[in-house]
Amino acid sequence: MLRNAKQTVRSSSIHGKWYFVVLVTAAIAISYFDRQTLPVAISAIQRTIPLGDQQFSWLQFAFLIPYAVLYAVGGRMLDIVGTRRGFILIMLWWSGACALHGCAPNFGLLLGARCLLGMGEGGAFPAATRVVAEWVPLHERSTAMGIINAGTAVGSVLAPPLIGIILLTLGWRMVFFAAGAVGFAWVIWWAVTYRGNSEASIATLDARTIARRLSFLNVLGMRKVQVLVFAKFMSDSAWYFYLFWLPKYLYDVRGFDIKHVSYYGWIPYAASGVGSFLGGWLSSSLLRRGYSLDFSRKFVLGLNAVFMPVVMLVPHVPVAWALMLFSIAFFCQQSWSGLIMTLPADIFPLSAVGSVAGLVGFGGAIGGAVFGIVAGFLLGHGFGYGTLFFIVGTFHLIGFLAILLLGGEISPLKTPDLLPI
Repeated sequence: MLRNAKQTVRSSSIHGKWYFVVLVTAAIAISYFDRQTLPVAISAIQRTIPLGDQQFSWLQFAFLIPYAVLYAVGGRMLDIVGTRRGFILIMLWWSGACALHGCAPNFGLLLGARCLLGMGEGGAFPAATRVVAEWVPLHERSTAMGIINAGTAVGSVLAPPLIGIILLTLGWRMVFFAAGAVGFAWVIWWAVTYRGNSEASIATLDARTIARRLSFLNVLGMRKVQVLVFAKFMSDSAWYFYLFWLPKYLYDVRGFDIKHVSYYGWIPYAASGVGSFLGGWLSSSLLRRGYSLDFSRKFVLGLNAVFMPVVMLVPHVPVAWALMLFSIAFFCQQSWSGLIMTLPADIFPLSAVGSVAGLVGFGGAIGGAVFGIVAGFLLGHGFGYGTLFFIVGTFHLIGFLAILLLGGEISPLKTPDLLPI
């Protein structure tokens, strides 16, 4: 009877896993659409609420600091309460916070809404990583995470044209109300259709007990976790700079208006989606061909890091070439990002995946917050975008060298290795 039950669960998981991957991909797309609402609508918002470069950087800081903290706390929560209930709470929170932007009459309340949005969105990727760990076998995980990470591109590609249409017809406040409504609709979809994988639960009967026994200090004290956190800190310092400052760069330096950003601003994000999928597919393909997990992950990570310095050329080329260089950088960044967020599921048992993924994401968000303030300071004190592009062009190389030299072999750990002595 137990064998038949396991066979039934296994059959269910085979048929359900890609559906759940698509479900989570939609959530990630919504999260990136929501966080792009402010950068894309900034030109229209400034007509109502005056915002300079330094204030704009503080709005990003207000998003990223609570985003970082709730990335870690959200990952821990998911390990304790489970993926289904945790994701419902997360999406309800951030969808309400996104809609709240549309009610802001001044900079202070806009700052508060941005903070609340960051708090909600912090749990998205830990939840996604747990879904992958629950449903997807090792040799397909980087492909699955690549698909999920491509959701960042879907949301970012849709943001410029859709937000542009709403801006030109209904005004900037309606942008946030519409985005929040989409999130609430997704909650219904998730609540009705998602279920946990009983087979994964049978394989890790002690998951919740171990999750409660492990403190953040226990997990963070592990060298592999420290290296992943640092690598994510470096790479996301660059990524959040691109994500939040690209529309403003196009407005301020390249002379774009709302229509131009709507027409062309989606191109690098489309490239990021392709990169996210292909990076995950290539790593999975190497694994299926018999290469080790260590080589399959590190080879693709290194390939991505090598191409990231192309952004240093952006200020020195015509706008069409600049968009191409941004597209290369976005392609490689999201290929890198999907693999980095696959590693917690590769290395750690399900009982710790949410916590580790949360800490890794925490490092990335802190990097984005810190460098966002640095970027605003440098631009406000006479430095140009050329200096910033030169700096961020080195970040992925530094992160990859840390993984290569300090991270050790990428291979699964056993549950006892995680228990505090």
